[in-house]
Amino acid sequence: MTTDTTTQSPEAAGVPSPGAASAPKRAARGHRRLLTRRDRFTLALMAGVPTVLHVALVWVTAFASIALAFTTWDGIGFDSIKWVGLQNFRQLFADNPQFWPAVQHNVIWFVVLILIPTPLGLFLAVQLDKNIRFSRVYQTAFFLPVVISMACIGFVWQLVYNPDTGLINSLIGANEPGHYIDWIGDPKLNLWAVLVAASWRHTGYMMILYLAGLKGIDPSLREASSLDGAGEWQTFKHVVFPTLRPTNTVVLVVTIIEALRAFDLVFVFNKGAQGTELLSILVTNNIIGESSRIGYGSAIAVVLLVISLVVIIPYLVATFRKERRS
Repeated sequence: MTTDTTTQSPEAAGVPSPGAASAPKRAARGHRRLLTRRDRFTLALMAGVPTVLHVALVWVTAFASIALAFTTWDGIGFDSIKWVGLQNFRQLFADNPQFWPAVQHNVIWFVVLILIPTPLGLFLAVQLDKNIRFSRVYQTAFFLPVVISMACIGFVWQLVYNPDTGLINSLIGANEPGHYIDWIGDPKLNLWAVLVAASWRHTGYMMILYLAGLKGIDPSLREASSLDGAGEWQTFKHVVFPTLRPTNTVVLVVTIIEALRAFDLVFVFNKGAQGTELLSILVTNNIIGESSRIGYGSAIAVVLLVISLVVIIPYLVATFRKERRS
């Protein structure tokens, strides 16, 4: 009795069958066919248009502004652009009587926002975090000014500060002839009047940021503190507030940026005149004003950009380091 055994050479055993070789190719082709030519065109359009607009409106204009800061240009024809080096910056720091008051006002803006609406927003967040009745209604009411346009807020507060029919003068009896208080026209009052309106809006912003931070705190920490006999203030001081350190960092950066980008309220009130000068107002007045000193206005914008980067870059570096460690 004999048995026939079929032996294959190593070369023959290593060669895949035609069906096995074509299977991966079919799978790859099938995967490619999931996106048709129309789908790829749609995706490219959806991703490409926002990218082009972002690069053109943000990055190109930013680098163009930096380049124009070293030139003089009246905005009429590119042939009139002349390179002047650091002349705009020398004139800005030494000969512009409005520059240093504008810097001072931006600093005052930041100090007021960090000392008044920020603690007030923290207080409101702590109270709303206690799950009191109608907390959603209160959150909406306090956050509503953040949603409203800054220009609309300016118009509303103009009505409040009106010397004749305004709410404040009517309440204190200063709406009669000879007793008017000009909250917007008086250089000693107008900056503080604008800051009250800015603080009214900024409080709701801070409340939401702190409320989000409070919601992320582990409830067991508060329970352990209460078991140790700590009161509400001691728990907040030694447990809750130290835990809000990341939120405090965000609040600080946001407040600095808000102080530097302040423009809308002041422009609506009195266009940055008579004691309300800001760096953003100087940029606007020089670029689109009657003088059309685009190079000089760009130099002010570069100074504002440098101040912003001094704050933003350390924050980003610290954030990236935390992500790498985690």
